[in-house]
Amino acid sequence: MNQTSCHRLKKYVRSATLAGTIMSVSWLMPSITLPAAASLTESPKTVVDEVWQIVNQSYVDPEFNHDDWETTREELLERNYTSKAEAYRAIRKALNKLNDPYTRFLNPEEYESLTNQTSGELSGVGLRLEINEQNQSLTVVEPIPDSPAAAAGIQAGDEIVAINGQPTALLSLEQASELIRGESGTEVKLQLSRRGKGLFALTLTRAQIELPRVTYELRETEETRVGYIKVKEFSSHAAEQMREAILDLKEQKAEAYVLDLRNNPGGLLYASIEMARMWLEQGAIVSTVDRTGGDRDFQANRTQLTDRPLAVLVNGNSASASEILAGALKDNNRAVIVGSPTYGKGTVQSVNSLSDGSGIAVTVARYYPPSGTDINKKGIEPDIKTSLERSDQLRLSANPELQGTQQDPQFVRAIAALNQRLGKTTLEATSFSLDSGNHLEVD
Repeated sequence: MNQTSCHRLKKYVRSATLAGTIMSVSWLMPSITLPAAASLTESPKTVVDEVWQIVNQSYVDPEFNHDDWETTREELLERNYTSKAEAYRAIRKALNKLNDPYTRFLNPEEYESLTNQTSGELSGVGLRLEINEQNQSLTVVEPIPDSPAAAAGIQAGDEIVAINGQPTALLSLEQASELIRGESGTEVKLQLSRRGKGLFALTLTRAQIELPRVTYELRETEETRVGYIKVKEFSSHAAEQMREAILDLKEQKAEAYVLDLRNNPGGLLYASIEMARMWLEQGAIVSTVDRTGGDRDFQANRTQLTDRPLAVLVNGNSASASEILAGALKDNNRAVIVGSPTYGKGTVQSVNSLSDGSGIAVTVARYYPPSGTDINKKGIEPDIKTSLERSDQLRLSANPELQGTQQDPQFVRAIAALNQRLGKTTLEATSFSLDSGNHLEVD
């Protein structure tokens, strides 16, 4: 694996680890009572105490990992902080005592990034960008549908030479993206280069853009019309995008479906529940248990959109909300799960805004699939266990358009299972039966 691939993999694994299942955002949390003397204009100490209060009221472990949380508060508040940066360091040090990577402090930039991620929206012109590895140019991967960039005719492969007159040659991908983003209604000037056309300039007006977190397409194999649906993330718009995908594929006469949750790091709890209800007519979906032992059970509500055979693709980076959906479909014998064991994250976070624009994600509950199994640090075992070779992983990562095609070994295995379910073929050397609930491992 080359250095660039390693960097991308490390960056992805970190996002998969930290994104998690988010139960709620700040406005769903109980109100916090702060000391009367605390004031943001007086001291960064206000944010320190806000964090302590939120953790004290809602953290899933009432023992706080055997830390004396009251003493921690005294230690935090007796210090004088000369800057926000110093206060942030103290907060992170205190949270480390919980030994929970999912309970974490977010500086204002990190908090904005996470809320944009879970909202499924951003304010900008709608471009997916990359640094071309061959010539190091800032290159358009694709314009987002129904965005200002798409309306202006920007195409995949166009190179962005300058942003508001600033050359992009020495900018990082993050720096370029930051220059392009901005408030809705404001303008950004781009100078682009296109093969066969040369240099040209466009002025785009930024807008609020809904990010496509669910993509789909009808795949016609030799035997079966399969609706292939890939879920990249469980954002606030993902469930409605899933509904649109299922209904459109039904119109196209899909005989079966493949739901691809590979490399999906999670997202909103309620998005995964809504999606499960689209596939299940009845049955349990997930239960959550908070610090007091109080639990909430979520059930299917007879709003199933299709009863056609379903296969779900998962891997070691399918985490959190992905595992909730996969677990519900597996335990209700609604789908055959194909791939490798999932990540194993069985906790739920709430994201809270703080008074200076920063935020904190706090683990507030544990969740359990219908079977009641604790999947934390264990993951979900596929019904048909099949891993990709390293060469296949790199090939599918470098060429995402090959995912969900005959060039994708896990997709091919899923199609074989669906064809067997439809009575069109047999799965070689197996006796797998979805109806019976028997599970099979294929090495």
